[in-house]
Formats: sequence, C-alpha cells, structure tokens
Amino acid sequence: MAKRERRSFSKEFKEQIAQLYASGKPRSEIIKEYELTPSTFDKWVHQHKSTGSFEEKDNRSPEQEELIRLRKENQKLSMENDIFKASRADHGTKVEVIRNNSHKYSVSAMCTVLQISRSTYYYEAKIRDNQNEELTALIVEIFKNSRNIYGQRKIKKELLKLGWKVSRRRISRIMKEQGLVSKYTVAQFKPRKTTVNESEVGNTLNREFNPDKELKVVVSDLTYVRVNQKWHYICVLIDLYNREIIGYSAGPNKSAELVHRAFSTVKYNLNRLELFHTDRGSEFKNKLIDEALETFSIERSLSEKGTPYDNAVAEATFKTIKTEFASGSVFTSQQELDLELFDYVNWFNNIRIHGSLDYLTPAEYKQE
Repeated sequence: MAKRERRSFSKEFKEQIAQLYASGKPRSEIIKEYELTPSTFDKWVHQHKSTGSFEEKDNRSPEQEELIRLRKENQKLSMENDIFKASRADHGTKVEVIRNNSHKYSVSAMCTVLQISRSTYYYEAKIRDNQNEELTALIVEIFKNSRNIYGQRKIKKELLKLGWKVSRRRISRIMKEQGLVSKYTVAQFKPRKTTVNESEVGNTLNREFNPDKELKVVVSDLTYVRVNQKWHYICVLIDLYNREIIGYSAGPNKSAELVHRAFSTVKYNLNRLELFHTDRGSEFKNKLIDEALETFSIERSLSEKGTPYDNAVAEATFKTIKTEFASGSVFTSQQELDLELFDYVNWFNNIRIHGSLDYLTPAEYKQE
C-alpha cells in the first residue's frame, strides 16, 4: 500500500476552514470536500476558537487556563458585590434586584446578602406579577379601543386617567411583548450611505453572462426584508451557468460576515469557483472576503461605478426574490426567516422554471 503524501497547509487555508465551520458549514462536508482527517480538522477548529493561532507555542498552557478560571471567579465576585450594593436600598428596590438576577444567582443567597426573608420576597414578587398582568391587560384594552392607533404617549395619558403612573419605556416593552404596533408606525426602508469600493479591480466579467460550465462565474448581491419592526438582509450567490442559488445567508447586519456565511453554505469545494463578480458595495470590500477568495484561488471582478448593468443577472434575480419572497412579508424572527429562505431556495432551484433557461429549473438545466 502506497504511503500517503504528507500535505502542508498555509495559515490562511486553516483560517478559512475554521471560518467555514464557524459560519455553519457541516463538519462532515468540510472534511470530505477538502480531504482532511477528522483529527486535523478538530485541531484547527480548537486552535481557532481558543487562541486564534495555529502555532503550537501560541496555544494556552495549563497555567494560562488556571489564570482564566481565576479571572472568571473574580468576575463572579464582582457581580455579587453589585448585589451587595443594593443592601441599603429600599424594600422595593431589593425585590427588583433579586428578580432581575434570579437567572444568575440563587434567590436564597441574594435574600441573605440583602437581608430580606425569602417569604417576604416571594410575597411581594407575586404582588408585582399580578400588577404586571393587570397593567398588560389595560394596555392591550386601551390599544384595541383606539382601533390600533395609540402609541406610547397616548397610552401613557390614558393610564394616568386610570391612576397608573407608568413610564413610556415600560409601556413600549409591554407593547412589543404583546405585538402591538400603531398604524402610524409604518416601516420604511432607509438605505444607509456607505462608501464605494474604490478597489482597482476591474470588470473582468465584462457582461459575459452565459459561461460554458458550472461554477465558472458566481455573482452576488444583497436585499432586505422585514423581521418584526426591523430590517434584516439576505445575501445569495448565483451560478451564472444555470442561475442556481448555490449559497445564501440572512441576518440583521449588511456586512462582509453575511457574505462570508453565504459562502459557507456552498455545497461544493470552493476551489472549483473561478470568478466572483459583484457591484462595488462596501460589504464586498473586506479582509475576510479577500482572504477567502485568495485562499481558494477565486478571481475577483467588480462592476464599474454607477453601472448596474455590469451585474444585471444578480439585479434581475434579486428583483425576482423581492417580488416572490420579500415583498409584503413580515417575519416574526430570524429563525422563521432562515426556515422560509431555505424553503424558497429549494423551490427556486428545483421547482421554479426560468424563462432564461428555456423554461427549465436550474437543476434540470444542469442535468441536460
């Protein structure tokens, strides 16, 4: 049996492998696609998490681990000192301090430090819970009676008429918990001004939108969707060969990390990608993206400034996504957005027919 040739890996390669895993790409897929041994992969991930260095001398010694443990204990003592500071506060403040820290410390220990009996704490906590329930019911009733129009200020005025003195912050928190949104609170997307990518990289793609093989050219762009009352972003990677979405991600920030996470969902060895083309958005100008492209030998291409037609396929695809997926949709959470996006991408690639592909699905076009 021939002896397997020993491979050497650069620091940049190890970093990208660890980043792919941190961004959500399954361990088994990374090991298989890059022909790594499980022990080597686990070692890199551990080193990346623990020290960020792949040099043995840079990783922690037992003494350093002990020092970290002692620091954590000191932090815990500091937090307990914060509890002790409330020992001279009034009765109500002590109850609130215990309630707010019950997820971190035992109620019994905090009662001892603050010199309040457990029975007294539980009795007053129960009264406060009942008051919160009554206040919540009142706010919901006032909001519904206003035909979903009143905001924090008007609800505060109505509560004052009923003898309740409540801060707007508390009213806002309860309204958010109950999903109460005034009709006057109309969410409008306000694009933030960002710097233009002034990189000297040119338009290598040159509007050649019909490559002769898969993964030869991958284009990307971002769009926005509503999650509750906030804007979140979607990034997709599109294979120009068959218009297939080969990678995607979603999150609350329009950033390079969002783009990198999209790369982590690609089900192919990234070394197979030849050219990556985008517009000059600042989210595509980042050391993290540059290192990934360099590590996997992916050539870069950028549209010319003020020339959206240089990325026309990505623009057209995103118009489709906005119409079919994002427009008019409001997701309750990031988790719901992730699940719906997963379902849509599967439908887009395997069920939806595309006029540009002679009315085949991306999957069917690639097979033919």
